[in-house]
Amino acid sequence: MNFLSAIGRATLTFMEAAGHLALFTFTALAHCLRPPFYFRHIGRQMVEIGFYSLPVVGLTAVFTGMVLALQSYSGFSRFSAESAIATVVVLSITRELGPVLAGLMVAGRIGAAMAAELGTMRVTEQVDALTTLSTNPYKYLVVPRLIAGTTMLPILVLVADIIGVFGGYLVAVYRLGFNASSYINNTWQYLEFMDVVSGLVKAACFGFVISLMGCYHGYNSRGGAQGVGAATTNAVVSASILILVLNYLLTGIFFS
Repeated sequence: MNFLSAIGRATLTFMEAAGHLALFTFTALAHCLRPPFYFRHIGRQMVEIGFYSLPVVGLTAVFTGMVLALQSYSGFSRFSAESAIATVVVLSITRELGPVLAGLMVAGRIGAAMAAELGTMRVTEQVDALTTLSTNPYKYLVVPRLIAGTTMLPILVLVADIIGVFGGYLVAVYRLGFNASSYINNTWQYLEFMDVVSGLVKAACFGFVISLMGCYHGYNSRGGAQGVGAATTNAVVSASILILVLNYLLTGIFFS
């Protein structure tokens, strides 16, 4: 009976957390569609998420493209299929590696920052002060982050795709001795519009999830500094897991 009661408590706890998250999500989406909008805060969050995340996303993308070209060459050379390296690099980056790796890097940087900022505001009662001043905390704190995350991550992923393909080009041409024009032709020949669009749609979903998890855990943090630390950890872990789950589901939708 103790074993069954433990399972029951875990199930009820999970359902309660899922219900709180669903209510938070619906409330935030409702406020995203209704004025007023704080455009200054939205622009500030766009700069924070997009511009300041570009160096880490760019470094991740360029070295991913380089490693992918090297690994593809070491495998395909056994079957005399070196000409397929350009296709593998561009499809892997645009479909999967670009959105997923950019999402995980942004989750570690932005998701943690959002949770820490909102958590600190919660435990120091600044969120309650906004309510006292007749300012809706969802409008002022949550909505700008959701809009900025959803709009800026596709732009980051598009830049990451270009940089990642360029990294593969550098290794293939200057390290492996490929012909530059032939490599570029193979890259464009098999790349389709849907490959890029699917990655950008994934990026928009990942950006929404990252912002939502950071805002949710920070907004509902309790217990002082320890609670803020737990909220930061939970935001990064939950966003990373949801990114991987969503990646599988969206891949099944686009390419089933």
